[in-house]
Amino acid sequence: CSSVIATKTALSLADWVVTEAGFGFDLGAEKFFDIKCASAGLDTAAVVLVATVRALKRHGYVAKSRIAEPDPAAVERGLANLAKHLESIRDFGEVPVIALNRFVTDTDEEIAVVRRAAAAWGAPFAVCDAFARGGDGATALAGEVLAHAERKSQPFRPLYQREDPPKEKMVKIPRH
Repeated sequence: CSSVIATKTALSLADWVVTEAGFGFDLGAEKFFDIKCASAGLDTAAVVLVATVRALKRHGYVAKSRIAEPDPAAVERGLANLAKHLESIRDFGEVPVIALNRFVTDTDEEIAVVRRAAAAWGAPFAVCDAFARGGDGATALAGEVLAHAERKSQPFRPLYQREDPPKEKMVKIPRH
């Protein structure tokens, strides 16, 4: 994450600031919410949960050497990992936009698996194809994030209070 000073400086110059909170919700976003936002009085306008078909296949037990081969069933099996990250975000009172970073080897059928899951979970979804198509490949995602950010939302809910003892904090985090 960027520092609190960097974020507040950027907020003095713009309405929104984009923060990349780290790989995996548990490694970055939890700390972003419970430490950075809570200590600095910040809140989110939108949360984006980034996934790839490739990662979902790996979570669906596909060998790295076979990752480029079409396998919608493996994507389906890998959705449990994405669902857990979504659940973790929802513990903070947020509904994320699910962004699928597209690779050239992703098939429409594999992408449809993720799109259907996002719909079933009630989460906005967009494919981001910026690597292959530049800015044009990111407009769908930008539109979803903008629409999501402009809605009225409840402030995020920290998992614990800052004044909670460390042991209590360590118990609350994994229980969510």
